[in-house]
Amino acid sequence: MFFKKKESDIILVAGLGNPGNEYENTRHNIGFDAADLLHKKFGGTPFKSKHKALISECKIANKRIFIVKPQTYMNLSGTAISEICRFYKIPIENIIVIFDDISLDVGKMRIRRGGSHGGHNGMKNISEHLSTNDIMRIKIGIGKKPHPDYDLKDWVLGKFSADDKENKEIALQKAVASVEEIISGNIDRAMNKYNS
Repeated sequence: MFFKKKESDIILVAGLGNPGNEYENTRHNIGFDAADLLHKKFGGTPFKSKHKALISECKIANKRIFIVKPQTYMNLSGTAISEICRFYKIPIENIIVIFDDISLDVGKMRIRRGGSHGGHNGMKNISEHLSTNDIMRIKIGIGKKPHPDYDLKDWVLGKFSADDKENKEIALQKAVASVEEIISGNIDRAMNKYNS
């Protein structure tokens, strides 16, 4: 059962990405883009730098939400998230992580209650720091490499093509809508409605 009241009534929604202007609008930063859209839609407080992250607070479905953008670089995302969870006593059940997925086409997204990190280093680091794979996650498609020899790092750190931008925005809107559904307690409905 997700989002039951335990030690903390805070729900942490973390969008993953890399800090710095050079990484803005790259495929790997779509988690940050989702966090920014969530912040805008629900009128979050200004982002403040705390616990190796940028943190904003808002209300969704009358629940207290922390919108978090770790500033540790993608591969160390778990450092910030685990520190925030310890400080505010946020249970695993109250965490949602949003990140990019190369196995999904641009415009697609998938909600999962848990599972492996699927080769995503940010999610892998979070699972290691929290000692569990049972973390709610929303994966947003960024598309696969154009050919097998293409360097993966170059692909994820590249920017979306003009043709992909509309589908990217559609996926971001769906991700934000699914966060609202999940926090409202409608996880199965969110999965049925938005998984693709």
